[in-house]
Amino acid sequence: MIKSVLIFNQLGKPRLIKFYEQLSISTQQEILREIHLLLSKRSDNLCNFLEGTRTIGNTDTRIIYRHYATLYFVFVTDMSESELGTLDLIQAFVESLDRVFENVCELDLIFHFDEIHYILNEVISAGMVIEVAVQEITKASVEAKRLAQPDTDASRFASFGRGQSEDASNSIATFLSSLVINATVALTIFVIFCILRPRFKRVYAPRTYAVEKERRPKPVGKGLFSWIPAALQAPDIRVIEQSGLDTYMFLRSIRTMFIMFSVISIVSASSILPVNILGTMKQTGLNSLSMGNVDPKSNWLWVHVGVFAMVVCWCIWTIIGELRIYTHLRMWWLTHPQTTQKAGASTILLSNIPRNLTNTQRLYELFSVFPGGVRQVFVNRGSKELEKVVKKRDKLACKLEARLTKLAVESLKAQNLQAYREELELVEEIARCNRAIRKARQNIDKMPKRSSALVMFNEQIAAHMAAQCVLDFKPFSMSQVSMSVDPQDVLWYNLEISPWSRRIRGYLSFIATLALTLLWTGMAAVLSSLVQIKSLAALEPFKWLQRSPIALGIFSGIVPSLILAVLMAILPTILRLLLVLEGTQRKSLVGLRLLHRYFFFQVWNVYLVTIFSSSIFQIAIKSVQQPGRIIELIQTQVPQSATNILTYVLLLAFVGAAKEILQGVPLAMRYIRLLVRAKSPREQVRAEQPMDFKWSDAIPTHSLVFLMGFSYAFLAPIVNWFVAVYFGLFYLIYRYQFLYVYNHANWSMGGLSFPKSVTQMMVGLYISELYMLLMMVAKLNAGASAIMRVVVCSLVVLVTGGAHLYIRDVFMPAISFLPVKRAVDVARNPMLKSEFPNVLDEDGEVEHRFTASERAARNRVFAMYSSMVPKFAIKLGLRLFPPSAATAASSSDEEASADHKRSSRLGMADQAPPLADSLDAVDLAGEFSSPELRAPAACSLWVPLQDPMFGGVVRELESRGQGTVSVVTDGTLVTAKFKVKADPDASFEKVFM
Repeated sequence: MIKSVLIFNQLGKPRLIKFYEQLSISTQQEILREIHLLLSKRSDNLCNFLEGTRTIGNTDTRIIYRHYATLYFVFVTDMSESELGTLDLIQAFVESLDRVFENVCELDLIFHFDEIHYILNEVISAGMVIEVAVQEITKASVEAKRLAQPDTDASRFASFGRGQSEDASNSIATFLSSLVINATVALTIFVIFCILRPRFKRVYAPRTYAVEKERRPKPVGKGLFSWIPAALQAPDIRVIEQSGLDTYMFLRSIRTMFIMFSVISIVSASSILPVNILGTMKQTGLNSLSMGNVDPKSNWLWVHVGVFAMVVCWCIWTIIGELRIYTHLRMWWLTHPQTTQKAGASTILLSNIPRNLTNTQRLYELFSVFPGGVRQVFVNRGSKELEKVVKKRDKLACKLEARLTKLAVESLKAQNLQAYREELELVEEIARCNRAIRKARQNIDKMPKRSSALVMFNEQIAAHMAAQCVLDFKPFSMSQVSMSVDPQDVLWYNLEISPWSRRIRGYLSFIATLALTLLWTGMAAVLSSLVQIKSLAALEPFKWLQRSPIALGIFSGIVPSLILAVLMAILPTILRLLLVLEGTQRKSLVGLRLLHRYFFFQVWNVYLVTIFSSSIFQIAIKSVQQPGRIIELIQTQVPQSATNILTYVLLLAFVGAAKEILQGVPLAMRYIRLLVRAKSPREQVRAEQPMDFKWSDAIPTHSLVFLMGFSYAFLAPIVNWFVAVYFGLFYLIYRYQFLYVYNHANWSMGGLSFPKSVTQMMVGLYISELYMLLMMVAKLNAGASAIMRVVVCSLVVLVTGGAHLYIRDVFMPAISFLPVKRAVDVARNPMLKSEFPNVLDEDGEVEHRFTASERAARNRVFAMYSSMVPKFAIKLGLRLFPPSAATAASSSDEEASADHKRSSRLGMADQAPPLADSLDAVDLAGEFSSPELRAPAACSLWVPLQDPMFGGVVRELESRGQGTVSVVTDGTLVTAKFKVKADPDASFEKVFM
């Protein structure tokens, strides 16, 4: 017989007392004190059995206990009870509590003492054990809750959110608090932006004046919401014209994710969500909207499996369609005059060249085997002394320019010419530097050779062939080949790193990344644990949270996500530094490699550790104790992380999107920079330049949100709506930002970031399929129907794997390099260079049936919709709406049409000069070599000139410069308030930047 059940903490505070013998209160308290005194002194290495004392029942009584965290569970029995059996009974009782309260803790015993007694009564009655099966005990508790509530469908829909769980992270209050706060903050920021935008053109529309004329968008009206139609109505061809293929494919990926989740939201809301709400498992709060609320034996689970299979297959079909379109656009971009007119299109950069091959003639012979032959070869050279001279000259020139600008303003203000002796000394020093640079460039052949070289071919296809060939049989010889060379993109100091050093650096960088991952994991775990409600509520300073549901919801809904966002904001800089130290040779390649590394980091630290950690740890801890329950634990614990994902997505969707469009920090920094640093016209124009977009931060973050949403799209369908809102808001904002705010010039990879986004989307599909498969495996006890559900989910995984192999083998090889067939087609039909590609009719069947304008309109329609809409449906739509109407719709803006006709960026093929004519004057040594060799032996100073007396100063300065220093005064003036103003157009036309 069991005499009593006691639960108390390490301080002896009772949490449950149940005696099955008639004893006085004082005797019960004495027994509790004596047992606590006995157990608190015992080591955990000792056995869990004790003989009773005189107070407790002498030697005829046994004290059997287990120690869990801060609590002791004690059963006092007589000699007839088995000690080992009683230990198992304690374990069953604790597991029952854990299932009912979902990770039980001491607070649950305090606030739910009535349920604790009910569960104990299911196990023990009158001192006799009546039930030991955990499943039956839990089932009885759930049934008791169900009987206490009305059991009608209407009540389920009306009260699914009125759960009474004290776990705030799964409550409706947490979700609503997070939603209201985030939406309020976002709306406030959005209104502020709409008010500030017309007044701060420098921040919210710098591309309308601070870039080249052909890259400027149409101005936006001053209405509060006029920016929305301006962003959405701009045709895709204009986005490509003004911002490049990288920007267009990034926007297209955001739009694809938005459409995917919009469709999934509608489908799941009409199918999966009602099934979850009508479930019979009596989950509370937001858990009642998840699959965990559906009976494991119910055939309604076929709804989840059917929708899951259809949606995944449709998403795979859409991704493949997007890749097909991207491949056509990529080939069009590579052969377009905008690309081929650049010398870098037919130039490769070699590194790790053996010493015996650092010879121009040897490299000519080596690469002459490729079509068209070699145009130029330049073996890189360098001089540390020359590099120091160039840096010194540039620093002195900037200093002199600022002093001359100040002198011009003060002379105009005082109507008297100020002394300028120091300026003359600076000019003489600059002239000496320029003469040293000129002398060094004249003796360039005497500079030491480096292990890198530039090779320019006569044909673009030759450069692509050379980049794919094995150039030498020796280890690491000429193993590093870069295409589409831009000297501003090259990390010149990394070219000379030896192959072995680069390999060792790569290993060290990988180890450092793993170490950083673990370090960040620890930091995130510590910070997350500090804001856990159950932990904080037990501390005296935070006990007030228990008395304020609103504060409880705000704290649990906002603070963890905010801390996580701050931690992740500083991470990309560290990862980028590791990639540079590793020896990566190009800035753009650093960005591309950072995409996957940062994505992996976010998946691990944000998704698995911070957001999903509670479920993972609970599964791990409980499965160690009972390995057979791991599948069942996945079924109950995985859906509970949906609320954490919701709060994180809400923070990014509302506050993140609002922060992106407001540009608060750039708004302040632009004016601070103008006041503090812009002391010359040149610095003013530089301060006005559009900011760069943080590609390597944004792409992995959006892929992470896609992964979060898709992994729970079928387990907790409410997630889909907010992920769709997230991508919809960002698509609208990015359309405006890339047209009017961001500069794309420092990230020009021809769309190569898009395949990496596709790979990250496939990771989201795999994780979603893994969850669904495990959830179905956990419900296998439902018979043959459950087995068939597992089979269907397994087939979906196989289909996804096959599609992934198809993508890797079919699309990826054709993305990085120009196919020979495309080069031949362009040589045969030069019109293909500029004509928008046909992504469907690859055999050219439409060429002879439609005019050029109709063909262009059809091609754009195919590119817009063919990844999500069947081919026959698009063609049917084109029959109903003739191509002429489509052409008129896409060309209604006359200014855009005029820009398109006159712009050499996307003009007709006959408007672009032939490759040979346009590149004859290119000098690899002067335009593509290291910065010190490209530095001119003369410099121009840009200063205002309005005072005639100051003209004499300018002439004297130029005379002292001995032909190496010139002063330009066009495009700048001093206002009536003695402020210097610079015209950006003048800087672009005279190439002062």
